[in-house]
Amino acid sequence: MENFKKNTPGILLCLLIAVPAYCLGKLFPIVGGPVIAMLAGMLICSFFEVHGVAVIGVKYTSKKILQYAVVLLGFGLDLGVVLSTGRESLPVITVTVSASLVTAFIICKIFHLPSKICTLIGVGSSICGGSAIAAAAPVIKADDDEIAQALSVVFFFNVVAALIFPWFGSYLGMPHDAQIFGIFAGTAVNDTSSVTAAASTWDSMWGLGSETLDKAVTVKLTRTLVIIPVCIGLSFIFAGKLGEKGNTHKAENWSLRRIWKMIPSFILMFITASLITTVSIRVFGIPQTLFGYFKEVSVFMIVMAMAAVGLNCSLIKLIKTGIKPIFLGFCCWFAITFSCLFTIGML
Repeated sequence: MENFKKNTPGILLCLLIAVPAYCLGKLFPIVGGPVIAMLAGMLICSFFEVHGVAVIGVKYTSKKILQYAVVLLGFGLDLGVVLSTGRESLPVITVTVSASLVTAFIICKIFHLPSKICTLIGVGSSICGGSAIAAAAPVIKADDDEIAQALSVVFFFNVVAALIFPWFGSYLGMPHDAQIFGIFAGTAVNDTSSVTAAASTWDSMWGLGSETLDKAVTVKLTRTLVIIPVCIGLSFIFAGKLGEKGNTHKAENWSLRRIWKMIPSFILMFITASLITTVSIRVFGIPQTLFGYFKEVSVFMIVMAMAAVGLNCSLIKLIKTGIKPIFLGFCCWFAITFSCLFTIGML
């Protein structure tokens, strides 16, 4: 009850933005509700900083409400389709993650940037934004300032990607279906919030319902699993570096139980929801249209989450990080986008 009271003011603020944004998204589907909510949040944040009790609820909405929305997307997704999507997108995911990490390493060496900041930006850009940074930070022993800098840089390019990628895809002449752009958004955009915003906009532009959103989120969640081997590798790499400095720190014991705990719970719930849908449709013959209500609620929750994302976007904090980390973020972002398009073209 106490946590509910703490979250309520921030949730209500996001709700006040989400309701008109959702309605405007219906009137102007080319733009879409998630983008309208994000822009509205950013506009409010530019003039009025969110502070006090509202901060907790806004953060809760941008993380938890978004995760619940993703879980609801699982209803209506055939698990066979989920497995097929993950399998076909694996080459693109492998190439984009590798491109970002290699780019971060090269830029780090050329400009003599702190290795931990470069690692966090590279991991955050290539895998799943803030979630990857949060998972990698304790592994490499990053401090709060390094985490804040990496989050600010990665978040900025999240917002940019959500706003321009649908129009960029249209400019490149991508087919007006969910297949290609869904894979592109799911692999080239790093954070779940921005993936959902870009995919929702593409659906609105071409009247695809939620086909692109389903595709992009499935690809994105498959890509999130890459955080496990990456964090394990970082643990041994940075353990070796600390050992060279005379530190007695050793690589952590990576038991199966510990690895299992690293998988975000909402991914497991998303898979469970997909499994329920698959059994319901294929075994019990329940019409898939009945799951449409879950998707509509999910879309509204995504609009709420995008409002929270906009309210968290502080341009002042980004500027304070300095030009080099921002340049590194741009290079990783460019490398991911180029390698993704190149790989999709080759396939």
